[in-house]
Amino acid sequence: MDQDIDRIIAEGYDEFDKSIKHLQDELSKIRAGKASPVMVDGIMVDYYGTPTPLNQVANITASDSRTLNIQPWEKSMLAPIERAIFEANLGITPMNDGEQVRLGVPPLTEERRQLLVKQAKATGEDTKVGLRSIRHKLMEAIKKEIKNGYPEDAGKRKEHDVQKHVDDFTEKINKLVEAKEHDILKV
Repeated sequence: MDQDIDRIIAEGYDEFDKSIKHLQDELSKIRAGKASPVMVDGIMVDYYGTPTPLNQVANITASDSRTLNIQPWEKSMLAPIERAIFEANLGITPMNDGEQVRLGVPPLTEERRQLLVKQAKATGEDTKVGLRSIRHKLMEAIKKEIKNGYPEDAGKRKEHDVQKHVDDFTEKINKLVEAKEHDILKV
């Protein structure tokens, strides 16, 4: 019985770790005025009728803090890459020079910075909601085991440990969001 609870809690803690990793990935996609290949992650290009991630059909580099260069493996992919970037609605117009596609990242306005901060905070809140959902499942599992004969005082200790873990992860989320907010607002 003790092993069942420990296994369930360990699985929940793994989900906490995955939530933090997902938050880090999502925050890295929010641009802070600097060109980064991560900005175009998730863009799918029509590669001979098959949706394919952009990074699998082209080399993506940041030539400076304001410019992304996208060098396709095949020149015939220039137009589909350009179309995919337009459809992704990044707010950046791609420039095709016949060899590669360039994305000039415009400097952020104060209004745009505030919107990005809101987006970062909303992403953090979504992650916190996910943590609370996982915590709820873990607490229910512990209560179920207590009903099935697990010692109540040991169950309360497990619940306390889970809550402490949730509090620690909530603090991590807050620090990640604050760091991203600072990065976005830094001119």
